[in-house]
Amino acid sequence: MSKVTAKTYASVWDALAETPEEAANLRLRSALMQQIAAIIADKGWTQAEAATRCGVTQPRINDLLRGRISRFSIDALINIAAALGRKVSVTLDDAA
Repeated sequence: MSKVTAKTYASVWDALAETPEEAANLRLRSALMQQIAAIIADKGWTQAEAATRCGVTQPRINDLLRGRISRFSIDALINIAAALGRKVSVTLDDAA
């Protein structure tokens, strides 16, 4: 029998991504999606109302709320945040 060695990762994104750059992109998109979803929940908007306020379609909001990260670019998420009257800032830290 061969021994299986488990590899550990700093985050789920590191495990899923093929490169550190891709993992960083996934982490940022995930954070933006979570924050936008929180705004929608805090406002108590329906998906249709959120879509109107965000300038996108209701199915697009559904994708966002279901966490379908592959369907969103960083640019698209920044545009949605801007439509909600939010500004996005990014901080660069040293890699671990």
